[in-house]
Amino acid sequence: MPSFGIMTAPMQVGYQDILRVWREADTIPQIEHAWLFDHLMPIGGDPNGPTHEGWTLLSALAAQTRRLRLGLLVTSNRFRPPAMLAKIAATVDIVSGGRLDFGIGVGSRPDHPLARREYEAHGLPFHDTASAVESFAEACTVIRRLWTEAEPFDFHGTHIQLTGAFCNPEPVQRPHPPILIGGRSAATLRVAAEHADLWNIPGGDIDDVIRRSALLDRYCTEIGRDPASITRSIHLPISYDDPGGTRDAIGAAIDAGFHHIVLGLPAPYPAGVAQWVADELIRTAA
Repeated sequence: MPSFGIMTAPMQVGYQDILRVWREADTIPQIEHAWLFDHLMPIGGDPNGPTHEGWTLLSALAAQTRRLRLGLLVTSNRFRPPAMLAKIAATVDIVSGGRLDFGIGVGSRPDHPLARREYEAHGLPFHDTASAVESFAEACTVIRRLWTEAEPFDFHGTHIQLTGAFCNPEPVQRPHPPILIGGRSAATLRVAAEHADLWNIPGGDIDDVIRRSALLDRYCTEIGRDPASITRSIHLPISYDDPGGTRDAIGAAIDAGFHHIVLGLPAPYPAGVAQWVADELIRTAA
């Protein structure tokens, strides 16, 4: 059976509006998970409009909900040192009572100018793609070790250097929160084959989505992993005006083997939007 969730991009919208939607969704069993994104400045709409920091907001929402699984779709590995990110995520897992799905990706693609500017604006380096992917692979290794190893350890990678690293307290979920890797490039899919419990891709061109899923299958087989051990997840933007089109997209995704469906809600959010999603999109697709 597919599982359905919502995504509320925390830009061009207020905290109270997001909180209202998450609290409502938390009462609706058909909605199993809820997501934010990880940007520091808007990537759509007014370029100088508001954007909330993802992990801070996620922790607040974790404390205000009881049932929903929750996460960032997806954390940019470019923003935070991986050992610090492991500590942040462990804290959110504790605050939520063990409901975190840990979404992570390489970070903003360099051809998106509105996403690229947030690095210079915050004094963050923007390394070339090859280095960023190598650093991402090392980060996945380090974060998993921090969550699962009892003793402090050193790590001497090409991009990450740690001395006496440990994570205490550990996440609630054992052996660790599920790791969702987001992205579509071949290099990212190779990392997903090794580290992901779930793999997410933005919807749109379903034929490309299917090809990317087959490529992930191939990479899993090459390293001796069962491709079916990675849950396929897709993000689909919804239309309040054309629910039929959204239902068709959901059906195509499920037929393609994607059983973790994240429905992106455009802001502003109508009153009762979570119940509308359950009634108009989920019940008819399940």
